[in-house]
Amino acid sequence: MAGCDILVSGTGGFAARIAFDIAATARDPVAVVIAGRNAERLNWLRTAANARAALFGTKARFITHAIDLLAPEASDRLLAATAPRIVVQAASIQTSQVIAQSGNAWTRLVAEGGLSATAVFQALISSRMAAAITRSGRPVTLVNCSFPDVVNGMLRAMGHQVACGMGNVAILSNVFIGSRSTPAGAQIKVLAHYQNLAAWRRKPEDRQARPPRVWLDGEEVVDVYDRFADIQLTPEPVIEISGASGVPMLLAMAAGGSWHGHVPGPNGLPGGYPVQLAHGELKLELPEGLTEAEAVAWNASFEESNGLVVRADGRVSFTGILADRIAAYVPDLRNGFAVRDLEPVCDILLGLRSRLEQT
Repeated sequence: MAGCDILVSGTGGFAARIAFDIAATARDPVAVVIAGRNAERLNWLRTAANARAALFGTKARFITHAIDLLAPEASDRLLAATAPRIVVQAASIQTSQVIAQSGNAWTRLVAEGGLSATAVFQALISSRMAAAITRSGRPVTLVNCSFPDVVNGMLRAMGHQVACGMGNVAILSNVFIGSRSTPAGAQIKVLAHYQNLAAWRRKPEDRQARPPRVWLDGEEVVDVYDRFADIQLTPEPVIEISGASGVPMLLAMAAGGSWHGHVPGPNGLPGGYPVQLAHGELKLELPEGLTEAEAVAWNASFEESNGLVVRADGRVSFTGILADRIAAYVPDLRNGFAVRDLEPVCDILLGLRSRLEQT
């Protein structure tokens, strides 16, 4: 293979949404490889994506590469075989559907302690891909779709580069701009952590948690919940928006163009921000008067209160209710762990998840 523009790692619903929307919207020629283990699923994704490209008359072309992403050195072999310019890492050993499930002790732990209970699982394949890119020495742009608000900071702490993620803040920025309360043509900027999403899955009268920060045409919205009361997200992951949200950015990256929008975890920062893509580089594009330090501190405060925090010394700490829940089951993790020990910690937590799913 001579190389591809975009490698999509994973075959789940998120990866499918990305591929299908690239197929429908690509204005310039773009070569995409979809990689994963399930041959039947790969065949369908290739067939459907190429059919959509034909249907919409775009210049996107899709092929597949069968590989077990959890096999030893899989990421290195995948990069060598496909030679991508952009890697969209959308594979995980933890399904996002856990947020809408109930009925066992594991789902209760996630519901009570927060989605950061799954952060180590979300980071496993992404960290292997990031390490493989680092070892390759090639200028490959990594877009990590697996829990980027938190995981991207872990990747940076490991010494790897990561451009950003997809979804989360971009879900909110796009539903807000599509709200009936937003004037046509208004410019929007949103500062949001993934924890801000939960409130929009509840009824308007039940939204009490700290809201995201929103600016319309440079003016900060005073009462975000009231202003966007018409917005209602589903209890399940909103892949129809989240998986689509990064596609314009990916196509701009592939074409060497510019783009303005919102992404989670840009350059490993916690939470999500407004950004601009220019000359192949993502930079923050914050509202006037808001400094980067202030924006980062605001986003970081969510996980510092309850979740998972990556310290400056490379240690990872559980905080708040999640710390109490994890320590009750695994006392050795009460004080966290070094980010370099991600894989053995993942084994420990996989054992815990397996036990709790049976109760």
